[in-house]
Amino acid sequence: MNRKFLTVVMGVSLLSGCASVPMASQEKSDAAKEFNAPSDEMAGIYIYRKNSPVGAALKKDLWIDGECVGQTAKGVFFYEEVMGDEKHVVSTESEFSPNTLAIKPDTGDLYFIEQYIKMGVFVGGANVRRTDAEIGREEVAKLGMAKQGTCRSDTTAEASAE
Repeated sequence: MNRKFLTVVMGVSLLSGCASVPMASQEKSDAAKEFNAPSDEMAGIYIYRKNSPVGAALKKDLWIDGECVGQTAKGVFFYEEVMGDEKHVVSTESEFSPNTLAIKPDTGDLYFIEQYIKMGVFVGGANVRRTDAEIGREEVAKLGMAKQGTCRSDTTAEASAE
């Protein structure tokens, strides 16, 4: 009985704590929230994680085409520009292997991708899914922009780009 109780307590603490990541300046965050068109021949990708208590204690790495974007925590977003009209792979670390989303964004368009936390066997995992632009804009407007940084598991990035 004590073992089950300990497992439940550990699980709840993982899901209810609060992780933080370095944040971009308020000016940079506000500029990204203007949702301007990307640079010539580029497409814009917003990757966000809602301000949800589920998995709040977890930080998860993000990559685009195997390049580290940074770590997420609840309530943050990133904005990246990529070449338009080419295939790109957005990936996030999860419990056993990276989860990926392949997209081919049109030049000049903005795309919104939600990273979400899901239950795992030992720790919470993460996955990514494309969201509607209107919903994405509403969600990003509520969040703070994370500073791009180093991923903890850079070796996983190689596998996620394949």
